[in-house]
Amino acid sequence: MSSIGLNMPVARSSLDRQATLRLPRTALVAALLLAGFCQAAQAADVDGKRIIAADQEPGNWMSHGRTYDEQRYSPLEQINQQNVDKLGLAWSYKLDLDRGVEATPIVVDGVMYTTGPFSVVYALDARNGKLLWKYDPKSDRNRAGEACCDAVNRGVAVWKGKVYVGVLDGRLEAIDAKTGQRVWSVDTRSDHNRSYTITGAPRVVNGKVIIGNGGAEFGVRGYVTAYDAESGKQAWRFYTVPGDPKLPPEDKAMEIAAKTWHGDAFAEQGGGGTAWDSFAFDPELNLLYIGVGNGSLWDPKWRSEAKGDNLFLSSIVAVDADTGEYAWHYQTTPGDAWDFTATQHMILAELEIDGKERKVLMQAPKNGFFYVIDHATGELLSAENIVPVNWAKGIDMKTGRPIVDDEAAAYWKDGKRKLVTPAFWGAHDWHPMSFNPKTGLVYIPAHIMSAYYEHIPEAPARNPFKSMYQLGLRTGMMPEGPDGLLEMARSWSGKLI
Repeated sequence: MSSIGLNMPVARSSLDRQATLRLPRTALVAALLLAGFCQAAQAADVDGKRIIAADQEPGNWMSHGRTYDEQRYSPLEQINQQNVDKLGLAWSYKLDLDRGVEATPIVVDGVMYTTGPFSVVYALDARNGKLLWKYDPKSDRNRAGEACCDAVNRGVAVWKGKVYVGVLDGRLEAIDAKTGQRVWSVDTRSDHNRSYTITGAPRVVNGKVIIGNGGAEFGVRGYVTAYDAESGKQAWRFYTVPGDPKLPPEDKAMEIAAKTWHGDAFAEQGGGGTAWDSFAFDPELNLLYIGVGNGSLWDPKWRSEAKGDNLFLSSIVAVDADTGEYAWHYQTTPGDAWDFTATQHMILAELEIDGKERKVLMQAPKNGFFYVIDHATGELLSAENIVPVNWAKGIDMKTGRPIVDDEAAAYWKDGKRKLVTPAFWGAHDWHPMSFNPKTGLVYIPAHIMSAYYEHIPEAPARNPFKSMYQLGLRTGMMPEGPDGLLEMARSWSGKLI
């Protein structure tokens, strides 16, 4: 552990000092106690009530999506279309490592808390960028290859004087928000022989720190865990895919999921379903919403005998925030075969639909469609593609299922190489989207991309090395001949999204 703490002296006049000396002893003690209380209250003094009432203090950004509904909408109005071109650089701060940066900074009472590569945490004076403290969890730099997509980190959570960070190597740690010193640390990994990592930002709801893991590409079993914010003690764990079919399922959710998997290869391969990024929370319903990732292996023939929906891969799952008990799910890509995760950001809102006010959840996962779902029940209300897609002809609104185009995308059925749009980077990936409740518009960072997927004729054995991808197919290759290059070139339109 490494941390830097800086004391910030306050300038005082000689009159101030004389006045202090003339104070009675009891008044001086009371003043010192009050000063200590105020100083402590300024260090990430955030709880659920304050996050729920975030609009009353729009200058703060106290949770990953600003509010529990993750709308990422700021009610501040001083900057607008008329003066935005007058903005300039106020300050900058150089992070220690020149690698991927994906964090959403948290800002509370003038202090900015953010992260850099390898989960290093920085507390900065938001007025001038001055470093207040830095915490380095000492994640082993040599293990960066165990993470899918570099040593990135998407930020911290704060709660009642503590800062929480998920460390790349699988630890969840609590840091004193005032001093930058570690308070507690837990190892979230269920199996040290597999490549479990953390790149996502924690959320804190009802006094519990919520965190998921990455690693589906390397063959792990996904889960989400809640830890007591004060002590770090595990409160509950929700598995997203079933384990060994020879053993009884852990709970009701796994009873439901187990019926949608076939064979036993997935138990050896891990199954996937890591929840590596998105969560949202409705305090009225007390439901936590989990975005679930892709399968392991990718090829459904080698993962589950090309049968079943493989719940809860590529799904949005609602659970009780206090217990982790399953409430409902909606699967965006049944039997996922293309790395079409549903880990992308979810937004909760109230919309008028067909003359009726509905509590909705909105998501644009990797598969290219934008979904509007009733977030109390999981009922699908709308689904339209936001970029060109060829893997599905649309979404059947009666069943809620995609109409898969086998000729275009089902590479495991006929053994032919398929150029699929979108592909594994998705129409929308980890990049946050936002919602303006005044206009009803959603803003989505989107990709238009294609990639080849090709079935391999023999079932792959699990690779014993932790840093090796476990996909069970060929993908990402470029065509070798002119006809293939022309096919790929035609898939790129140059069209603005």
